[in-house]
Amino acid sequence: MSDKGKVKMSQNAIRPGSRLMDRPEYKSKQMPLTKSPDTNVLDAVNAMSKKNYGSVVVVDSDRKVIGVVTERDIMNKVVGKELNPKETLLSSIMTENPKLARETDDMLEWLRIMSNERFRRLPVVDDQGKIKAVFTQGDFVSYTWPDLMYQMKSIATATVTKNWPLFLIGGGIAIYSLVLILVISMMN
Repeated sequence: MSDKGKVKMSQNAIRPGSRLMDRPEYKSKQMPLTKSPDTNVLDAVNAMSKKNYGSVVVVDSDRKVIGVVTERDIMNKVVGKELNPKETLLSSIMTENPKLARETDDMLEWLRIMSNERFRRLPVVDDQGKIKAVFTQGDFVSYTWPDLMYQMKSIATATVTKNWPLFLIGGGIAIYSLVLILVISMMN
C-alpha cells in the first residue's frame, strides 16, 4: 500500500471501543465489491447493480486497494462525457490512492476527516493492507447517533445539576413575571 492513502491516526486510536473493528456492525458488514483496474465500467456497473452497492473498490492482484470508483464517478466521467462503458476501464476513472483506514483506527476521528475533506466512502484495510470493509458517512452517523444522544443527555444533566441554584432563581423570576403580567392584564 502506498503512503499516499495512509492517514496517521493519533494515539487515542488504540482506545478499545472506539476502533472501527470494535463496532458490532463491523463484523456483519458485507465484503466490499472489488474489481481489478482492467475491468470495464459496464461490468462494474452490472456488479454494483446486482449487489445494490454505490461503489467498487479497485484492487491489485494482492487485493490491496489502489482506487475507488463511485456512482458519481461513473455519472461524471463516463455518462456525462458520453464514453463507451464497454471500452472505458476502471483504471481511467478511479480515484487513485484513496485515504485508507486501518481496522484499529478511531471511528470518530475518521468521521471528522471524512466530513472536513468531503468524501463519503472509506475503505478499511487490515494490517497487510487488504480490503476488509467500506464505511460510508451514513454508517458513521448511524453508529455514533446513540453515543451522541447519550453525550447530550449527560451534558444537559451536568449543566442543570451544576447550575441548579441559577435554574431555581431564573425559574422563580420567570414565574413571578408571568403572574405579574397576568395580574396587570386583569386590572385593565
